[in-house]
Amino acid sequence: MTKFHIAQINVARMKGVNKEDPVMKEFTDNLDNINALADTSGGFIWRLKDDSNNATSFSPADDEQLLINVSVWENIESLEYFTYKTFHSDFVRRRKEWFHQFGKAYYALWWIPAGSLPTLDEAMDKLEKLQVNGPSSLVFDFKNRFPPQL
Repeated sequence: MTKFHIAQINVARMKGVNKEDPVMKEFTDNLDNINALADTSGGFIWRLKDDSNNATSFSPADDEQLLINVSVWENIESLEYFTYKTFHSDFVRRRKEWFHQFGKAYYALWWIPAGSLPTLDEAMDKLEKLQVNGPSSLVFDFKNRFPPQL
């Protein structure tokens, strides 16, 4: 039986012109703390990052105002705990201070075989599928969960 892990993408369109914009200061000042918290959280496996230890240099669709986060966790419960029960939850609650609404969905979850990692293109494709088609066994959210397809 193949074991699965949960992958996630979180996308946000900044209210600031770029990440150095003063409106983004509190958010960007806390990126290292949030990333360190994720890295040491139970169930954390991997996150997309660049040489600065975050993913702010990745620019899907060449859009400087788009920030992304892609990560892999052992299970939905560990990702959900990190998202909603740690210091990170303050930033989820305050999201509208820094970011514009991003369509119907700003994050997506999907199962991947243990030992594999999603690409940025795959993650963006999953988010687009969730935006267009809604939750399914291929891509979903915390409110509409599906088990791994064996």
